[in-house]
Amino acid sequence: MSYLLHIDSSATPGDGSVSRKVARSFRASFTGPVIHRDLGLAPVPHLTAESITARSTDPAHHTPEQAKAQALQDELIEEFLGASAYLFTVPLYNLTMPSVFKAWLDQIIIFGRTLTTGTTPPTAGRSATVITARGGSFGPGTPNHGMDHLIPTLETILNRMLGLHLHIIQPELTHAPHVPAMAHLIPLHETALATAHEQAAQQGKLLTKHFAA
Repeated sequence: MSYLLHIDSSATPGDGSVSRKVARSFRASFTGPVIHRDLGLAPVPHLTAESITARSTDPAHHTPEQAKAQALQDELIEEFLGASAYLFTVPLYNLTMPSVFKAWLDQIIIFGRTLTTGTTPPTAGRSATVITARGGSFGPGTPNHGMDHLIPTLETILNRMLGLHLHIIQPELTHAPHVPAMAHLIPLHETALATAHEQAAQQGKLLTKHFAA
């Protein structure tokens, strides 16, 4: 039996983060082994020249900087490939993903290791739950429709490129309790939040059954 890899990327700790709170509902109903990497508390570095050149340089000729960069990539990739399922908490920041999550993706996406050409990627078919809280609403008919650049990007990278089977949970209108102009939307926010917690708990239970099978 492998493990669930839980990647947190919210900059806000504890109960201040809606994404983290909904993720706790998932974790509370999941009883299998978990590896948790909190990018908000311990971000991985963004790619550097050494990170990129180390990939195509004979390890025997690595500089100390290239060797350090390669060791980190190896650690992150082995952790990613070793998981049987994934939980990603990725709040919407300025219409896209937190930079720390992008940095993590850049470190693990490498052709010949996590990506393949013309063949099935090694993580194809694995379950991945994405919890993405957002301050407003971006659905059809809303003023912000079409401005969500997070979910389409994650669907492209995680599903189309890495082959993960995505389940996306979106607690929305999280600014409603804090922004007076949005106060009339509080009931909609509360409904969306309750639904998100229910969906997260259900996904955790389903994954527990899968791990036990």
